[in-house]
Amino acid sequence: MPRPRIGITTSFNEGEQRVDHRYVQAIERAGGLPIIIPMLGDDEATELLAGMLDGLVVTGGPAVVDGLVGSLPDDISPTDPVRLASDKRILASFLNRRKPVLGICYGMQLANALNGGQIYADVEQQKDGSAVHSQKRGGTVHDILVEPETILQSILGTAGIEVNTRHIQAIMTLGSGYRIAALAPDAVIEAIESIDGAFIGVQFHPEQMGAKGAPLFSYLVDRAKSS
Repeated sequence: MPRPRIGITTSFNEGEQRVDHRYVQAIERAGGLPIIIPMLGDDEATELLAGMLDGLVVTGGPAVVDGLVGSLPDDISPTDPVRLASDKRILASFLNRRKPVLGICYGMQLANALNGGQIYADVEQQKDGSAVHSQKRGGTVHDILVEPETILQSILGTAGIEVNTRHIQAIMTLGSGYRIAALAPDAVIEAIESIDGAFIGVQFHPEQMGAKGAPLFSYLVDRAKSS
């Protein structure tokens, strides 16, 4: 069977699209064909592109402003409007088509917000008992507790795993159609999933976790083969 075509969103800095090569490597190793998503400004073009792809990775990024509760702190900036508009288009197209999506950090938060969920502007300041989850604030790694009988547990094959931590924002309330798949020890939401498994969102960065993060990309590619 041909490799499923997996789109990858990118960052946007001073008019240039950029992507961490580790996303590309993770998809290729999982058996997918990585395809960098151009930032399109047209709905029709976006729909045509989505129809050509079998799966999608929405990569990490700056701050989500949709569904925001509170004010952004000084050490995180809102996402560039060009990127945000493009990401919303391609993500909405995939969610509407029920095609498989892996949302990473910003990607998870954006999908949650698009379905009506709320986002902490600064979880450390807004959620009582929250640990430091930002690497630039001194956060390193922590365990997550995977919810039993979730799709994420079947993917990871474990009730817990150590993950990296690189976020200031976090999910406050769930969007429609999602359930919690994993929590940090301080009860910050670390993963969500749609009931049918078409969408998996994680707050950590599996592309930077080697073999421990690889099952998430394998799941995406395998699901894309049958979508």
